[in-house]
Amino acid sequence: MAATVVLADRGYLELNAVERGTRRRVRELVFSLPGSGVSPSAVRYADSAGGYWYQGSGQLGSVTRNRFIHWATSGGTLELVEESLDINLLNNAVQLKFQNCSLLPGGVHIFETQNNIVILISTNQTVHRLMLPHPARLYRSELITESQMQSIFMDIGKVHFRDPSNFCAIPAVPGLAANSTASAAWLSSDGGALFALPSASGGIFVLNLPPHDAHGMVSTVELKQSSVMQRLLTGWMPTAIRGDQSPSDLPVSLSVHCREHDAFLFALYQDHKLRMWSYKDQMCLMVTDMLDFVPVSKDLRLATGIGHKLQLAYSETLGLYIAVYLHAPKQGQFCVFQLVSTESHRYSLDHISSLFTSQETLVDFALTTAEIWALWHDDENQTTVKYINFEHNVAGQWNQVSVQPLPPEEIGIRDDQDPRETYTEAIFMPGQFANAALLKALQIFSQGAERLSDLSWDELKREITIAVENEFQGNITEYEFSQEEFRQLQIEFWSKFYAYCLQYQEELSRPLALLLNQYTNMVCLLKKGYLSFFVPCSLVDHLYLLPDEPLMNEVESTGLDESEFSHDLVSLIQCLRLIGESVSVEMALTMEMDCCRLQPPERAAEQILRDLIASDTENLMEDIHSKLQEIRNPISAIGVLIREMDYETDMEMERRFNIAQSLNVRMHLSQLYGSSTAVNVICHGVYKVSMTRFLICRDLLILQQLLLRLGDAANLGGGQVFHTQQNLLHRTSVLILSYYLIRWASQRLASDVPVDELESNLQHLSVLKLTDSTALTPLKLVTSPQTIVELFFQEIARKHTISQLFPPTAVWDETGWSWTQMFSEISSCLLQLLWPSNPGFLFPECLMGACQYTQLQEYIRLLEPWCHVNVGSCCFMMGRCYLVMGEGHKALDCFCEAASEVEKEEFLDRLIRSEDVEMVSTPRLQYYDKVLRLLDTMGLPELIIQLATLAITEAADDWRSQATLRTCIFKHHLDLGHNSQAYEALTHNPDSSRQLDCLRQLVVVLCERSQLQDLVEFPYVNLHNEVVGIIEYRARAVDLMTHNYYELLYAFHIYRHNYRKAGTVMFEYGMRLGREVRTLGGLQKQANCYLAAINCLRLIRPEYAWIVQPASGAVYERPGASPKRSHDGECASVPMGSQIEILELKDLERECTLARIRLTLAQHDPSLAAVAGSSPPEELVVLLVQAGLFDTAISLCQTFNLSLTPVFEGLTFKCIQLQFGGEAALAEAWDWLAANQFSSVIATKETSATDEAWRLLSSYLDRFKSQNHLYHRCVINKLLSHGVPLPNWLINSYKKVDAAELLRLYLNYDLLEEAVDLVLEYVDAVLGKGHSYFGIEVPLSATSPRVWLPYSAIDQLLQALGENTASHHNTVLYQKVHDKLEDYQQQVAVTTHDLLYLRN
Repeated sequence: MAATVVLADRGYLELNAVERGTRRRVRELVFSLPGSGVSPSAVRYADSAGGYWYQGSGQLGSVTRNRFIHWATSGGTLELVEESLDINLLNNAVQLKFQNCSLLPGGVHIFETQNNIVILISTNQTVHRLMLPHPARLYRSELITESQMQSIFMDIGKVHFRDPSNFCAIPAVPGLAANSTASAAWLSSDGGALFALPSASGGIFVLNLPPHDAHGMVSTVELKQSSVMQRLLTGWMPTAIRGDQSPSDLPVSLSVHCREHDAFLFALYQDHKLRMWSYKDQMCLMVTDMLDFVPVSKDLRLATGIGHKLQLAYSETLGLYIAVYLHAPKQGQFCVFQLVSTESHRYSLDHISSLFTSQETLVDFALTTAEIWALWHDDENQTTVKYINFEHNVAGQWNQVSVQPLPPEEIGIRDDQDPRETYTEAIFMPGQFANAALLKALQIFSQGAERLSDLSWDELKREITIAVENEFQGNITEYEFSQEEFRQLQIEFWSKFYAYCLQYQEELSRPLALLLNQYTNMVCLLKKGYLSFFVPCSLVDHLYLLPDEPLMNEVESTGLDESEFSHDLVSLIQCLRLIGESVSVEMALTMEMDCCRLQPPERAAEQILRDLIASDTENLMEDIHSKLQEIRNPISAIGVLIREMDYETDMEMERRFNIAQSLNVRMHLSQLYGSSTAVNVICHGVYKVSMTRFLICRDLLILQQLLLRLGDAANLGGGQVFHTQQNLLHRTSVLILSYYLIRWASQRLASDVPVDELESNLQHLSVLKLTDSTALTPLKLVTSPQTIVELFFQEIARKHTISQLFPPTAVWDETGWSWTQMFSEISSCLLQLLWPSNPGFLFPECLMGACQYTQLQEYIRLLEPWCHVNVGSCCFMMGRCYLVMGEGHKALDCFCEAASEVEKEEFLDRLIRSEDVEMVSTPRLQYYDKVLRLLDTMGLPELIIQLATLAITEAADDWRSQATLRTCIFKHHLDLGHNSQAYEALTHNPDSSRQLDCLRQLVVVLCERSQLQDLVEFPYVNLHNEVVGIIEYRARAVDLMTHNYYELLYAFHIYRHNYRKAGTVMFEYGMRLGREVRTLGGLQKQANCYLAAINCLRLIRPEYAWIVQPASGAVYERPGASPKRSHDGECASVPMGSQIEILELKDLERECTLARIRLTLAQHDPSLAAVAGSSPPEELVVLLVQAGLFDTAISLCQTFNLSLTPVFEGLTFKCIQLQFGGEAALAEAWDWLAANQFSSVIATKETSATDEAWRLLSSYLDRFKSQNHLYHRCVINKLLSHGVPLPNWLINSYKKVDAAELLRLYLNYDLLEEAVDLVLEYVDAVLGKGHSYFGIEVPLSATSPRVWLPYSAIDQLLQALGENTASHHNTVLYQKVHDKLEDYQQQVAVTTHDLLYLRN
C-alpha cells in the first residue's frame, strides 16, 4: 500500500498474457463425418470464443482453484486451452478440426459434473459431446504442491469422441436455419446432452443425446409458433404441424437456465421479443416485447433485430437476471430484468435498468447480478471495454477500461542508435508482440521458405535477425555507398519487418469475447491469438490514462465533485494531462536519458519546461495557468498525489511463512498465483503502474518547475511555502527515479544460467551462511524469457506477499475472495518489496541467488546516487558482482566501503549472524570474516591479504582476532610463494599455538616446494628450538627416501655453525637409513651421511668432537599425542631410558667404514643389499667372502679386530672350486679376482684364474701373519679336508714356519707317505742337509743352538706304519723312518758328546 491511502482503486487496466517462450504445443485431432459423399460446407461463420470457470475456482482449498478453460473457433477448427493461475498445466491445449463443417459462433458449452467435464459442441451439420475426467479425479490429493501438473486434456487422444453415442448429425428436417447462428446447450438431470438450435422452418428445435453410458436413440423436439387460434389461447406450444413462418420467428440469441428437473430456454427473436420456454412442458411460459422498454421504438420496430444479444446471471440469493442488448444503427441499449414468479407458476420480468451506449458494434457482453461488462470493436480497429453497475449508477454513466494499445506504428531512431538494435529491442520488449505474430511475420518475410515452430525466444530473435540481414544483403546492388545510405537501407528493411509484426499482432489482438468469473469477479478478454486480464488500477492512474471525452463522466460517477480536495485533485490531474500531451518524443527522451545517466530529474524537467514555453503555439501555458487557478491549494494537492504514489514504508515485511499457520493451510497457499500466466499478469501490472506513474511524476516535475517560475502568481500562498515546495520537488524526483528503476526491472530479461554456475553460486552463498534466506533458496533455472521482476515474484515475493495477505491470525475462509482486491494487494506488496527506499533487500538478494549479476550491477548503478537506504548492502552486492566479473580489486573496494554500514542495515546484520564465526569481538570483524571466507572460496589470495591487513586495524585490542587474521595472511602469502612475507606474518602472530602451527606449515610447504634456502636462512628469533623440533619430528615421521628433512636440518645447523648438531643429525639419518632403507641407494646415502658426520666432527676441536649415540629403534612422540596402549587397552609402560652412549670421531669412522663396505658388497651384488644393510661385521665378513671381496673382508676384519680365518678359509675353498670346477666357474672367477688387489703382476706368461686364485692366497699368507701360523694351518686344513693335494709352494711355505704342525696335519688326514717324506726331509734339515727350507738357521752341531724334532708326531707315524705290516709299502716306509731316526740319534749322540766336551 501507499504510505497514506486516500484513494481507492477505481479503474481497470487490460493486461496481456502474451506468451514469450516456446509456443505452446497444441495437439490436433480431426473429425470427419461418416461417409465420403458429403460435400464441403460453403458456410463460414465469424470467429468466436468463450470459456468456463470451474465451480471451485473461487475456493482456496479446491483443486480447481483459479482454473478455467477457454476456447476459440475459426471455421471448422476449435481450439481448447485449460489455464490455471496457480500451477503450470502440461498438455493443456488441443485443436479439434471438423472436416466439412463450420462451428457455430458461441456453439461450445462446457459443464461440470462430479466426475467429468462435459464439452458440448455445435456445428452447422453436427453436434458433439466430449467427456473428460474432472481434475479432482486426476489427482490423488486435493493439495496441489507441485509447480506443474497434467491438464484434463492429457489423454484426450484416448477419448472416443467419434463414438456415435457422442455425436449426431443435425437432421435435414427440421434442419438448421441458414441465417441464424444462435445456439444453446445444457445437460439434463439424467446426464443427457441437449442442443437448442434455430430451425430452418422457424422456431427452435432441441436435439437430445442420451446419456453416454446409456443406449438410447437421439430425439428431436421442436419449440415453435402454432396455429392462430392456439396462439390466441395458449400462446406458444410444441407442434409437429408445419406451416409457413415469418422471419421474425427466428431466434437471434439463446440462453438456458437449468432448474432441478426442468430447463428454461430464453430466446430473443428477430421481432424484438423475448420468450421463455419450458423444455419439460414444451411450452412458452412468457413473452415480452423488448421495444416496450425503448424510448423511441418506431424506427427500430420496422428493422429486423439481427444484432440483439441475450445473457443470464443467476444468484441463489438474488435469483435470475436477464440482460438484453438491443442493437440500433446509431446506438445500443441494455435492458436488465429480474425473473419473477408467482405461486401459480406464472412468470414475468421486473425491469431493473435501461442503459444506453453510443458505440455501434457490440462484440460481446457479460452479466453479473450487479454489473454489465461490454466489449465493442469498431471499423478503425479500436477496442472499447466498459462496465457499469446497473443497481447503484443512477446517472447511467459507463466506466471505461484502459485497454492495451497496439505497439506504435513507427519506431523513432536517433542518429546515435543502431537500427538493428533499436528495432530488435522494440520487437522483443516483454509484452509487446505475441510469439505467434513474430513467427508468422518471419515466415511471410522469408517468403515461406520453411515453416518455423517451437522456437525459443532467443532462437526466434536470432532467426529474425538473420532473415532481415539476409534480405538486406540480398538487395544491395552497389558495392560502395555512404554510411548514411547503408543506415537508411537498414531502417527500410527493419521497418518492413516491423510492419509485418504489427499486421499480425493486430490480427491476433482482435477481441472475440469476454470471460467473467462470477466467483471471484475476474474478467478476461478473449482475443484471437491470446488472453488478457482486466485488473484494477488506482483512481490517479485511471484518470490520467483516460481519453479526454470520458474524463468528466468518470469524475461525475465517482462523486469527486463533492469536496474541495477532490476538485483540486481532478484539476491537478487535468494539468498533468495537458503537460503530458504536449511533451514531444524528444522532450520525453530528455527525461529518460537523464534518469538513465543518473542526472537530476529536476534539471531535465526544467529543460523540458523551457522547451515547452519556447514552442508554445497553442496557448498551453495559458490553459495550464487557467487550470491552476481552479486549484484552491496546489501544494496540498501535490502532496496528496505524491503520498498516493509513494510506497515507502518503515516496516520490514515478514521474511517467510509463519509456522503458526497449519500445515494444511500453508500447503494450500504454497502454489497460489504461482503459474507463469499469473506471474506474467501480476508483473506486467507492476510494469504498467511504474510506467504510468513515471509519466505522472515527469509531468508533475514539469508542473512544479512551472509553479516555481510563477511564484505568487500561481496562488501558492506566499514565500512561506517555498521550502515545502522544494521538499515536494525533491520527493517527486525520488519518486520518478524509483518508478524508472522498477520499470527498467520489469522489462529487463533474466539471463539463462548454466547448472554448474548455479551450483557454484550456491556454494559461495553457503560460505556466507545465506542459503537459509528465503531470497536465496536454491532457484530453478530461469525459464527464458523471463524478466527479473517475474523471476523475483515467482521465487520469492509471491511467498512473502501471500504470508502478508493470509496472516496466521486471519480466519481461514474457504468460500472465496475478490480478484480485484487480491490483485491490488498483491501488486501493492510487490511494489513495496521492489521499492528502493524500503529497508527490505529481497530483490537484490534474489538476483544474487539467481546469478543475475549483470542485471544486479545495472540495478545498483541506477540506484546508487540518489537512494540512501541499504547503501552498505548495495556496496556488498556490487562487490559480489565484481568478483564474478573478475574485477577483484573493485570488489575489495566495495566490500571495504560496505563495512561502515554494518549494524545499520538488516541484510548486513543477517550476513554476520551465525554461530561459527571465529572472530566474535565486533560485528565489523564478523563481517570481515565472512568476506574473507567468500574470497577464500573463490580463490583470491591477494585480495584476502589486503582485506585481512585492513581488518587487523579493527582488531587492535583483540589478540584472538589478530591471531586469526595473521594466520590468514600467513596462509595466503605462503600459497602465493611470498615466503618472506609469510615468515613476517608468522612472527607477528600473538597466539603461540597458532604461531607454532604456522611454523610447522611453513616448514612442510617450503620443503615440498624445495625452497630450502629460504627455510634455512630465516632468522627464527625466539623460535629456533621450535623450528628444530618441527623439522626433527617431520624427519622422524616421514619416509626417508621421499623427503629430505634430515638434510634440511643438517643444512640448518651448518648455516648456524652448529657442527656437532649437524653431525648428530647426519649420524641419526645414516642409522635410520641402515635400518629402514636396505637398498643400494639407501646404503649410498648412509655412507654419505656418515662421511658428512665425520666432516662435521673434524671441524670441531678434538676435545669437543663427540656426539650422543641416538637411541636405536626409539619411538619419537609428538607433544600432545594420545598415549600408546597395549592389546588389552591399558596404557603401555614407557621404557626406561638406557645409558647414554658417547660416540667419538673414531667410532664414527668405524661406522663409516662399515657403511662403505656394505655399499661395496651391494654394488658388487645388488641382491645382497637388503641382507648387507643390517648385517653385523662378523656376518658381513662371511658375505664378503662369499662374494669374493677378500680385500674388503680383510679391511673389515682389521677395522673391527676380527680374525682373518674366515677369509683364508673362503679363499681356499674358492681355489678348490677353481681347481676342480668347469669353464663356468673359471669365467666367474675373473669377476671376483678383479675386485681384489694383487701384490704383483705376472706379465711373462699367460695365467689362469686358478693360478691367480692360488697366487692371491699365497700373497695373503705372506702379507698377513698370525700367531702360531694359524692362517697356514687353516688353509692346509681346508685343502686336506677336501682331499686336495697341497701345492708345493704351500708345503714349502709352511715347512719354513711350522713343519711339526704340517706333520701333524698329515697324520690327521692319514697321509702317511707324505708324512714319511716330511720326516725324512726334516731330519736331514736338522742334520744340516737343506736346513734353510725348514726355516732352520743352524743345523745340529755342538756350537749351534739346540734343535728338536716332533718326536710325538714321529712316534705316531711309526705306530701307524707299524700297525699295518701286511702292506709292504708301509713296511718300507717304516724302515726308512726308523733308519733315519737311527742316523739322527747317532748324530745327536756325537753332538752331545762334543757339546759336553766343549763345556768342560
